[in-house]
Amino acid sequence: MGDQKESLRKITTTLALKNEEITNFICCLKQSLENLESNSSRVQEDLEAEFNTLHSVLDELKDSMVTRIKQERASRTYELQNQLSACSKALESSEELLEVANQTLCSTEANDFNQAAKDIKDSVTMAPAFRLSLKAKASDSMSHMMVDFTQEREILKAIKFLPVPATPEILLSECQVCDNTVTVLWALPEPDAKIDHYDLEYRRTNHEGPPRAREDYPWMVVEGIRETEYTLTGLRFETRYMTFRVKACNKAVAGEFSEPVTLETHAFLFKLDAGSAHQNLKVEDLSVEWDSCGGKVVQDIRKDKNRTNQSPMHSPARTAMNSPKRVPSARVGRDRFTAESYTVLGDTFIDAGQQYWEVRFDKESKAFAVGLALRNLGRFDQLGKSNASWCIHLNNWLQQSLTAKHNNKARTLDCQIPDRIGVYCNYEEGVLSFYNARTKTLMHTFRTKFTQPVVPAFSVWNGSFSVQTGLQVPGAVQSGQRKNSGTSSSNASLT
Repeated sequence: MGDQKESLRKITTTLALKNEEITNFICCLKQSLENLESNSSRVQEDLEAEFNTLHSVLDELKDSMVTRIKQERASRTYELQNQLSACSKALESSEELLEVANQTLCSTEANDFNQAAKDIKDSVTMAPAFRLSLKAKASDSMSHMMVDFTQEREILKAIKFLPVPATPEILLSECQVCDNTVTVLWALPEPDAKIDHYDLEYRRTNHEGPPRAREDYPWMVVEGIRETEYTLTGLRFETRYMTFRVKACNKAVAGEFSEPVTLETHAFLFKLDAGSAHQNLKVEDLSVEWDSCGGKVVQDIRKDKNRTNQSPMHSPARTAMNSPKRVPSARVGRDRFTAESYTVLGDTFIDAGQQYWEVRFDKESKAFAVGLALRNLGRFDQLGKSNASWCIHLNNWLQQSLTAKHNNKARTLDCQIPDRIGVYCNYEEGVLSFYNARTKTLMHTFRTKFTQPVVPAFSVWNGSFSVQTGLQVPGAVQSGQRKNSGTSSSNASLT
């Protein structure tokens, strides 16, 4: 009976997964049909617009050339008409003079003939007919206005749909995830000189493998990439994976998106457990500020009849989705840190891997500490004062000092006090290192063996600090850890 139930459970799980895959594929097909309808309408409208533009260009060119023909005809007509008018007047004058000459030849009186012949000779010398050019000032040929559209006609006949750029392939093995940046590289199946740019899209996701139809995170777009690689910077990896896809574009059309690839962007993400905080610590998200009146306020709340509804267990931060490693807080009410243990813990424990986070603190704080603690750290324990916590401690009371503390032992650190500290934990190797977060200079390293899960721990008195999570281990830190992995610890007395 038990084996049959287990077998049926496996079958049920397999069917559920297959149903989910089919459902996702159906959603993809429906979306593809909608996209096909809208895309086909869009490209048809674009084609009509292009042809309308081409017709407009031809019409404008035709109007311009017709105007030039009309201007040329008008200019030549003016020249020829003026020449025709002048010739007509000269001919009329010459005919009158010819008639007078003929009449003179018929005259019989010698005196009158001599004078008339002289006058006719003078008139002929001054006659317009003898000053005219008998060559037309303008040609009647318009052959220079002829056009030959043979080449253009062939070009128009050659118009066809522009080839769609090939689909790029993301080179997964060459992509890099480091220092809160992601560098994505891709290539085309064949070189294409017509490629103008690439468009990259990415989004966060909560799972490994192919993308799903339904995602909580939208695609983010980076347009106009000229190279075949791109680096995203300034990221905070609030989810474990990121999905990428890229497409090639020429001057007119974009190709299909590449097959999406999913890159692991794991980084340690946690919040501050307000339920563990000392009453004098005011916790807001990832920031903490000393509040000297905090104890009195909490006492007043406890007197209220509705104190249950005011418990940190019912705050919005506590009702958020829990990580598998999210620590269920047992430090509410009487179990929160008290006395002079001005401490607050992170809400996510570390039991494997390499983790990194940073803390920015007020260097004017009277006291500040950052480090790791076991989950069973006592409510009266100050960080570094027992074997359940490791920290570096800033003391600004009387004389400023920076020390590494563990199990009530301290070692003064000879280094400049930064305003931001990076904390690195390698759980398997038992390494806890502190860095100047700006320069990535190592400040101190504890070497121990973690026998239980640990949580980030912080303490402040008369001051404030804020934590930045969702960070990957910086490349400089990883490199430094590899160099120092074979060396002996200089603080063995504290471990």
